[in-house]
Amino acid sequence: MTLRRFALLLPAAALLPRPARAHALVIGSEPASGARLAEAPREVVVRFNSRIDAARSQLLLAPRREAAGGTADERRLDLVSGGPDTELRATLPPLAPGPWRLRWQVLALDGHITRGDIPFTVGG
Repeated sequence: MTLRRFALLLPAAALLPRPARAHALVIGSEPASGARLAEAPREVVVRFNSRIDAARSQLLLAPRREAAGGTADERRLDLVSGGPDTELRATLPPLAPGPWRLRWQVLALDGHITRGDIPFTVGG
């Protein structure tokens, strides 16, 4: 390939799709998404694939409803500090048997906000 052709192709290469930058995505949680637990957990942990700004992130807990969006009985959980900068951890209040939804929203250090839900069920 001549230098001239290379110079013409170089700007076009800049337009090719690239992998997304490191948005914080869940790589694991306790309880796991969809878990059926015999008894309520004492705490929740959500692990991410990249560092997050815990001061600007949150965990919310609510009984799971079929309708999307927040509920009046949604409760913001107090985060436990001192853990790795790739996870959120919170102590849970006592939970009644039934379906629950842990909602998370995090700010990755790259400036991107991501959010999602982790559904789980307590009891039979």
